[in-house]
Amino acid sequence: MKVLKFGGTSVGSVESIRNVKSISCTGGEKKLLVLSAMSGVTNQLVNLTEHIKSGDVTGEAKGIGDLETKHFEVVENLIQDELLQFETKRDLSKILTELEAIAKLEYNDEVYSRVVTSGERMLTCIFSKYLESCGVENKLLDARDFMQVNNLENPDTDLVGINLRNTVSSLPETDIYITQGFVRLDENDKISTLKRGGSDYTATILGAALNAEEVQIWTDIDGFHNNDPRYVEHTHPIAELSFEEAAELAYFGAKILHPQTVSPVIHKNIPVYLKNTFTPHLSGTRISGQSTGQGLKAISAKDGITAIKIKSNRMLMAHGFLRKIFEVFDRHQTAIDMITTSEIAISLTIDDNRNLDRIIEEIEDYGEVIVERDHSIICLVGEAVIEDKKASRIFELLHDTPIRMISYGGSNNNISLLVATSNKINVLQELHQKVFEVKPVGEFV
Repeated sequence: MKVLKFGGTSVGSVESIRNVKSISCTGGEKKLLVLSAMSGVTNQLVNLTEHIKSGDVTGEAKGIGDLETKHFEVVENLIQDELLQFETKRDLSKILTELEAIAKLEYNDEVYSRVVTSGERMLTCIFSKYLESCGVENKLLDARDFMQVNNLENPDTDLVGINLRNTVSSLPETDIYITQGFVRLDENDKISTLKRGGSDYTATILGAALNAEEVQIWTDIDGFHNNDPRYVEHTHPIAELSFEEAAELAYFGAKILHPQTVSPVIHKNIPVYLKNTFTPHLSGTRISGQSTGQGLKAISAKDGITAIKIKSNRMLMAHGFLRKIFEVFDRHQTAIDMITTSEIAISLTIDDNRNLDRIIEEIEDYGEVIVERDHSIICLVGEAVIEDKKASRIFELLHDTPIRMISYGGSNNNISLLVATSNKINVLQELHQKVFEVKPVGEFV
């Protein structure tokens, strides 16, 4: 079996949905399709939660009405059979009625999750009926029946596999199964999410759970590019990446892939393909356990970074000092991205500021604290990148751009730079010129 995930832009319009149908119905192998909500719908649902939270009944009604209009229009354009069109609208109306009932409940995390995951339910309902109208047999599965993910960082894919097989065993066999991305059940069996962009993660969790032949992530980009094409000209897709390279790029800002996507499939060596729904003939990027050459392959950037410097003349080199600092961040469940030390100071970065005030209050007991916001981490990735002679060219940036921190050697596959976000685009462009647009010997300056 293959697992195919289609993101919001891939199912964002009637024409796009038809395109997904064409891709899904090629080949004779069994497939499990993981679908996101239509482009923009999750944002609408997040706005709806704000109306629910504030008790804005008028806003709730308008939000639900807008969702009905959007999805009913898609049904009318996709499904010509009157009976199937009626059945689809009836099923959508049930979901919308549920939203109305949820809106009356006391607001909490579960209410939020039940609302924001409704987009996937509506889209999969439409797509399943659309395939049926085209004569394509399929079965629609409710992810809430099997996506038991108690630990976001370490999902029990065996448990998910058992749950999924139990769900499917009671259904007639078919070649195409359809389910929702993003949604999960937590350790208390309550509806929760895999966080924004989590449909990629759903796909690889299910791929590992089923020991799938491969996982395909379909989006609107031709695979991983060697730099961010939104800011840099003359980028190109990368044909092959290792799991480790892809994980580094995703964690450090590459938007095409959810940061945790590859982790479930690494130990089962299930390849992941990144493909473009709108140019399906292109090969995209293959991510696997195979290394395909050493050296720098790609650059990505992660925004929203806060740098924290702790200066302490008397305590830094004392036994246990670093442990005490790390324990503060651990207590507040805040991950550290980069860290550097000197004789009298330690500098580190975080991308989650929710508990920053409490963290600062605690670490001020150990020294002077300086906080700098609005930074970005620029990440250069490739197998054995620290041995690549081109890597030394990054230090030429020091002539023109203030580099707040450098992480060099912590990983063989990653060199990271911390810069002010205001300098990010310029740094991405300069790095691209220095390491990818190779100049003849004698012209390099």
